[in-house]
Amino acid sequence: MTSATDPNTSAASAASAAATQPAVSVAQPLVMSILLACGGAHLINDMIQALLPSIYPMLKTGYGLSFTQVGLITLTFQVTASLLQPWIGMYTDRHPQPWLLPTGAVATLVGIVLLALAGSFSAFLVAAALIGIGSSTFHPEASRIARMASGGRFGLAQSTFQVGGNAGSAFGPLLAAAIVVPYGQTHVAWFLVLSALAILVLSRVSSWYRSHLAAGKGKGKVLARHQLPASTVRRALVVLALLVFSKYFYMASFTSYFTFYLIDRFQMSVASSQLYLFLFLGAVAVGTFVGGPIGDRIGRKLVIWISILGAAPFALMLPHANLFWTAVLSVVIGLIISSAFSAIVVYAQELVPGKVGMIAGVFFGLMFGFGGIGAALLGHLADLYGIAWVYGLCAFLPLAGLLTVLLPDVREH
Repeated sequence: MTSATDPNTSAASAASAAATQPAVSVAQPLVMSILLACGGAHLINDMIQALLPSIYPMLKTGYGLSFTQVGLITLTFQVTASLLQPWIGMYTDRHPQPWLLPTGAVATLVGIVLLALAGSFSAFLVAAALIGIGSSTFHPEASRIARMASGGRFGLAQSTFQVGGNAGSAFGPLLAAAIVVPYGQTHVAWFLVLSALAILVLSRVSSWYRSHLAAGKGKGKVLARHQLPASTVRRALVVLALLVFSKYFYMASFTSYFTFYLIDRFQMSVASSQLYLFLFLGAVAVGTFVGGPIGDRIGRKLVIWISILGAAPFALMLPHANLFWTAVLSVVIGLIISSAFSAIVVYAQELVPGKVGMIAGVFFGLMFGFGGIGAALLGHLADLYGIAWVYGLCAFLPLAGLLTVLLPDVREH
């Protein structure tokens, strides 16, 4: 008479279950030192990126550039930063490459050198492209490492990583106003110090990453915790892409043209306008950090609702405000609208588990791509109709937050 439970069958079933269970069921420690290192490197990376638009007024005046040419410089950076990211993320999901992190920082360093020495529109395009390539190699792998070090607190990890980038974007214009604008283009070279520091930090992070990969060999396939059909997942990803489109088209009006708007409408100096841009970008950094942990608690879909649609009333008021209220409204808009991105990335990663790098690459790529296209298009419209008209048009973009109603409910546990 045979036993009702065959030991060999039980062992095989247990092994099969272990190989297919969700990775989140295995407790992983929160490695805050790695999260902070990724956030710090992101700060430096995005600070250098923010340097470029911060010196646009100086370059426009010094080299006789049009708004269209300014937009094309941004487009070059954004395209090189966006088109490569999904492919890098897709490849490194299958074949992780820790060495990409410091290598990308080297490309950024070369871009800084060229930006400090460039004397023509074409040279500015090449410098922007190199900085974009550095960014495209950084984001997918660094985002994956942040998730690895999260201890299951994915929203916190993504926000910590992302807030470093937003803080860098905020401090970039401030440093440009203090170092580059008063003393000239060659002083861009001071940012080489930060770039060298990023190479050092990312070399240490890549060493931890390599060790973590070696320790994790043989772990099972990651399965989705939702039961959504593939068609619903695809529709949700399209909706998320449209939300990123509206968010970053609107953000492009600030990151590339807010200083021009303030100078044109309120006759401010370049240095003073940079301080107002710093206030906006500082608010973006705070909102980004808050959005992820709140999404861990109340759900990412609700955060996306509040973030994008919630900014709409303030965006509609902005073109009609005086200088004081322009400053106040820009801070409020920055706080609200920035909280969505971490929630969007983590929501998408949970829709498509096991594709962390690809999803990070796609959504960071969409962020840069839509931002670049927006900058080029808005620059051309500003040449045709004026910068104030552009702000009146962009005020309606946050209403796209209504599309959030089409997202399925994904319950986080």
